[in-house]
Amino acid sequence: MSYAPNYAWTGAPTEYNGTGYDGGDSGTKSNQAKMQFCAVTAAIVMGAVAERGRLIPALVFIFCWATLVYCPVACWVWNVNGWAFNYGVLDYAGGGPVEIVSGASALAYSMVLGRRQEKMMLNFRPHNVSLITLGTILLWFGWLGFNGGSAFGANLRAVMACWNSCLTAMFGAITWCLLDYRLARKWSMVGWCSGTISGLVAATPASGFITPWASVILGIAAGIICNFSTKKHGIAGIVGLVFNGLFAADYIIGLDGVNNGITGGWLNHNYKQLYIQIAYIVACTAYSFVISAGIAYAINAIPGLKLRASEEAELLGMDDDQLGEFAYDYVEVRRDYLAWTPATDAPEKSNSNVNPGDRHGIPQHSEMINGHSPESELDSGNAHTGIGGDRHGVAAESEIKEKKGVNGV
Repeated sequence: MSYAPNYAWTGAPTEYNGTGYDGGDSGTKSNQAKMQFCAVTAAIVMGAVAERGRLIPALVFIFCWATLVYCPVACWVWNVNGWAFNYGVLDYAGGGPVEIVSGASALAYSMVLGRRQEKMMLNFRPHNVSLITLGTILLWFGWLGFNGGSAFGANLRAVMACWNSCLTAMFGAITWCLLDYRLARKWSMVGWCSGTISGLVAATPASGFITPWASVILGIAAGIICNFSTKKHGIAGIVGLVFNGLFAADYIIGLDGVNNGITGGWLNHNYKQLYIQIAYIVACTAYSFVISAGIAYAINAIPGLKLRASEEAELLGMDDDQLGEFAYDYVEVRRDYLAWTPATDAPEKSNSNVNPGDRHGIPQHSEMINGHSPESELDSGNAHTGIGGDRHGVAAESEIKEKKGVNGV
């Protein structure tokens, strides 16, 4: 559904300056690819919903957002009658429609949704470093199809796009790791993954336009800027588009044998290209943020479509509240530990008291929902926040146990 308005609103599906399309493309060769571009962008936006957003309102939002936000912006740059197309914007694989739109839309959605609960941010850390690493490697592999495939042909430009993507990703990862090392004196695997993604995002609009040596500079710049901004998709997409204005080269664009004669950026003494790129960045950011925020506010006002889950649901997790299933059933483990006895033929009487109606058997959750502090610091999880640089909370937990022992005596 995203493909049709992407092209049909304003004209023929013949594609744009330097993306590798030619006039013989009827649309059938690119509709599947563009549909997946939209789906990937929607998935990035939904990162703003993590741990607190409801599923059905999010689906309604994505349907409206794809029609009113993603498709118009994609039409600007990938349709022969789009204003960005006609101004000569250089955007290879979607720095505007994919990266900037996803970042600005996610910001708008999270603004309407609200911040995560502060108490849920205590001792907040990545969930599974092994899965993060595996996911990053799979993303890197898929990104080569994302960027290399935007040449729409097995040609030298597709090869160059893949090379540039890998160079930008590698140097983004190295830069991010070095910046993290200066603080923690540890080589963070999560930092490596974050730097890799920032480099790949920056390469999305630029990999088919710039030279390999410029890709190295782009990776370093993206790693530094995204590390300090703590955001990747929107910011790195902007960095990549700016680099097109500076380092785009006509001989790289012409490697596909189709897009010959297209002027690059400052390397080709085309100094106005940078201003065109900046105007495009501002337009994409402003349009996607304002329209996305309007859609989110409108959906949130509809009865039954409130975007945010209840406080109890946030404490228990979206797996339980929205899906009724668990990837990791920690709630069940706490039930057994806090309230119930192991399943035996003759279970011993438990000394734990479970309040009537507490369907999850976790009194601390009920206390937190009612605005009270949990009775037991050890059970509540506060012991694990650590003291004085004790990053694993072991000293804090031992101190609490010692105090309990002294009081007991």
